[in-house]
Amino acid sequence: MAVSTAVDGTVAAGGGTGAKVLCPQRLTMEHVTSRWGVLVLIRLLERPHRFAELRRSITPIGPVSEKMLGQTLQSLERDGLVNRDVKPVIPPHVDYSLTDLGREAAEQVRALALWTNERMDQVAKARENYDMAKERA
Repeated sequence: MAVSTAVDGTVAAGGGTGAKVLCPQRLTMEHVTSRWGVLVLIRLLERPHRFAELRRSITPIGPVSEKMLGQTLQSLERDGLVNRDVKPVIPPHVDYSLTDLGREAAEQVRALALWTNERMDQVAKARENYDMAKERA
């Protein structure tokens, strides 16, 4: 999704005329709860990671492209949730870690992920009941 910041601080998604305007809270929620944002935050909660290491740790869950992971990290860094530490060596060594704010967000996201795992049987049953009721209607 293309995103641009307006003069008043609101954010337009889609970029063109007629683009929807997102409040700053919603944009941050989108970054934190995006498919890759959730996984990045949970992985970095364990410990700092280098880019390739982080990508490998996420890939078993779903293949993430370098571009998508880079964009996700950049968004989370811009929001103050992720710290990017570049070591002055050749080749560059970059570590990603959570800021205090990021750690707080990651703990909340992890709690939601754990709750989802624990309640999946109930959700599956509710879906089944809903679908059966819809078929009868």
